[in-house]
Amino acid sequence: MPELHMLTAHELAELLRRGEVSAVEIAEDTLDRISAVEERVKSYVTVAAEEALEQARAVDERRARGEALPPLAGIPIALKDNLCTRGIRTTCSSRILENWVPPYDATVVKRLRDQQAVFIGKTNMDEFAMGSSTEYSAFHVTRNPWDLSRVPGGSSGGSAAAVAAREATLSLGSDTGGSIRQPASFCGVVGLKPTYGRVSRYGLVAFASSLDQIGPVARDVTDAALLLQAISGHDPNDATSATAEVPDYTKALRSDVKGLKLGVPRELWTQGVDPAVNAAVRAAVDRLVELGAEAEEVSMPHIDYSFPVFYLIAPSEASSNLARYDGVRYGLRVPADDPNTMMERTRDAGFGPEVKQRIVIGTFALSAGYYDAYYLKALKVRTLVKQDFDRAFERYDLLVSPVSPTVAFGIGEKTGDPLQMKLADVCTIPINLAGIPAISVPCGFYEGLPIGLQIMGKPFGEETLLRAAYAYEQSTDWHRRTPEV
Repeated sequence: MPELHMLTAHELAELLRRGEVSAVEIAEDTLDRISAVEERVKSYVTVAAEEALEQARAVDERRARGEALPPLAGIPIALKDNLCTRGIRTTCSSRILENWVPPYDATVVKRLRDQQAVFIGKTNMDEFAMGSSTEYSAFHVTRNPWDLSRVPGGSSGGSAAAVAAREATLSLGSDTGGSIRQPASFCGVVGLKPTYGRVSRYGLVAFASSLDQIGPVARDVTDAALLLQAISGHDPNDATSATAEVPDYTKALRSDVKGLKLGVPRELWTQGVDPAVNAAVRAAVDRLVELGAEAEEVSMPHIDYSFPVFYLIAPSEASSNLARYDGVRYGLRVPADDPNTMMERTRDAGFGPEVKQRIVIGTFALSAGYYDAYYLKALKVRTLVKQDFDRAFERYDLLVSPVSPTVAFGIGEKTGDPLQMKLADVCTIPINLAGIPAISVPCGFYEGLPIGLQIMGKPFGEETLLRAAYAYEQSTDWHRRTPEV
């Protein structure tokens, strides 16, 4: 039998079902793996070893009583550190929440507890999810398991690196402008951003509330489908949670794309995409055509405005959401003689430079005299971007593009150039503006670094998305490659 940490969630679940391994053995093996490689990769902010073993023992006791196990019972799952976890600190990789322990679970966390999943730890991220490289964490830089001198992507870099380095079987990330898909691409794993409203945001520490979405990071499409199944569905605690019925995503996993029509948005292939990335993703589209799909180029002209629109809407919503960190109710407090000085000193000490920059931009865009010129106009152009997608999906079942214009870049390479750093998400941002689902699937390598194929679907069209991703994955072996950490 191979080492347990090398197996997928569905493989581990089968071993558990047959009684060939215990949940405690799986948890211990994963914790041993973390001990062996974490010092180099630095995926985690908090490793919850005691909690994980306690949850694993509960699974084994349930199995010993002859009870049926849920699909993710005993599976080690890492949680991005902006998901509230009762009794485990949730920092958002920020000094302002460094010692905050939530009194409640996020809805997705509660649903995974109901599945008897094993929470192995909380993963590192760009502070408050603002970044594309996980270099903006207040605690440490996470490294790409394929090349420790390079970034894992962001902001869910810790979640993607943990799965790639086999420090977790599955993980959850959040995606505001590409923060699941881009690190999944950089780390050679599968990352899925669901339709806005498909997964409850209750208990997700907000960055930009109209853009944020929680989704799975996994080693293959089957595991991504299992995790998406577990966390999806209506939640009365989230006013934006959709009431749409959740299908059985595993039934969509078949190696058949015959009859599917793929649109190739011209605008997502021309924005500084490296030739090697272009070639790999083009080859992936050709493979889908060989499998029976049809593909043709389509123009979506308003996509070109997505980047500036996003960087008005997201900072504006962040400015509003982060106003709650004032040193009064929870989190860091820097004492002072009066409340205003206390608030200023707390926010100055607690927030990092990237977060401060975005708060300033957002506050300006929302200020009197500028709201109509910037924020309101951005909302109108966002509608045009969404209408481009609506028109495309009248003709096509799916759209395809690169996930990011480049492979993973070097640590420190772009921190001095904020524009180039942000452009790492230029292919993923339009999807969040439109609120549609999208997945990153490994489709090649360049100089030893993974490349991701982005497949986009209609709203609540995750089944078709997973079907195409699975068919492509099963026809290649990219997802079977493992980094040597």
